[in-house]
Amino acid sequence: MNFGFTEEQDFLRDAVRKFVDERCPIPEVRNLMESEDALSEELWSEMAAMGWLGLLVGEDHGGAGLTFIDLVVLLEETGRTLLASPLLSTALATMAVREGGSAAQRDRWLPAFAEGTAIGTLAFLEAKDVPGPDGVQIEATVDGDDHVLSGEKYFVHDVGSANVFVVAYRAAGALALALVPADRPGVSVERVPMLDETKRTGMLRLSDIRIGAEDRLDAAPAEETIAYLGDCGALAVTAEALGAMEGATAITVQYAKDRVQFGSPIGRYQGVKHRLADQWVDAESIKSLLYYGAWAVENSRDELARYASLAKAYVADAFTRTGVECVQLHGAVGYTLEYDIQLYIKRSKWVRPAFGDADYHRDRLATLRNL
Repeated sequence: MNFGFTEEQDFLRDAVRKFVDERCPIPEVRNLMESEDALSEELWSEMAAMGWLGLLVGEDHGGAGLTFIDLVVLLEETGRTLLASPLLSTALATMAVREGGSAAQRDRWLPAFAEGTAIGTLAFLEAKDVPGPDGVQIEATVDGDDHVLSGEKYFVHDVGSANVFVVAYRAAGALALALVPADRPGVSVERVPMLDETKRTGMLRLSDIRIGAEDRLDAAPAEETIAYLGDCGALAVTAEALGAMEGATAITVQYAKDRVQFGSPIGRYQGVKHRLADQWVDAESIKSLLYYGAWAVENSRDELARYASLAKAYVADAFTRTGVECVQLHGAVGYTLEYDIQLYIKRSKWVRPAFGDADYHRDRLATLRNL
């Protein structure tokens, strides 16, 4: 496939890079890390005003009506400086409503996501931490037309800042999806300390939550929607991680030019140059898989699962390797809090399990190929 970005997508990339460099460089990211939910309401409102939050929302609901490839461009650039925000989570919640929502649900939630007045996130994983439909085990009691749900969801991204959760569960054994507002009685969240303080993850607790027909996302089969959102999530995390990989390499290249040892910049030594070159090759290889997978989201769903797993498996290992090597090339100071490079290795630790680690996706690829 001869893939190239459009002029509008190149313009979007330049605009996002300029914004994050000016409004949320690493020093500002460090400030956000100190807040409870790593969220700046001011920055969030600016992102909404620029149309970022409505990229995947149709024009009839106040959005830009763009594609998943445009979201990938956006996430690459926000990942480059580790921008702390629930952008990725809200994009996936938007896709959930688009995919499985009724006309009334789309009218209610899509404009709110685009305007930034609603923040959404997926609540799929449980204590066994098995991605996809197979990992959904909590069972709701059927009471007439309602489902009554109690249980816990683990590893929920942006759990503290979200005001609506897309919850996966079972009713009479069948998979189901529902929108559960954070302010509904019986809903509580627990923030869990994370190694990567630019991300917030925690637990969602549900106690006798009554889910009516108006709450359920059943315009499409739940099992298909859950699998689809898992693939989209894997690609979205890969896009953000790719930007962070390139950001880490750029910081280390500059350090290698500035750091003088034995009378010469360390970037002149082959042991340094080879590692940085390998990182560039990894990033370019991931792009090929990611961009094709992003195209498949809206153009070839039969290929989506394969390329989502290929991209996520590659980035889960490559970003970890890049993070470790970049810290090593900084020497011992790379581990200290005053150096920015340590933030990137921490992000790589968050990326690795998000929407399935490398082992999960390699096993899935083998299953897809009937091996």
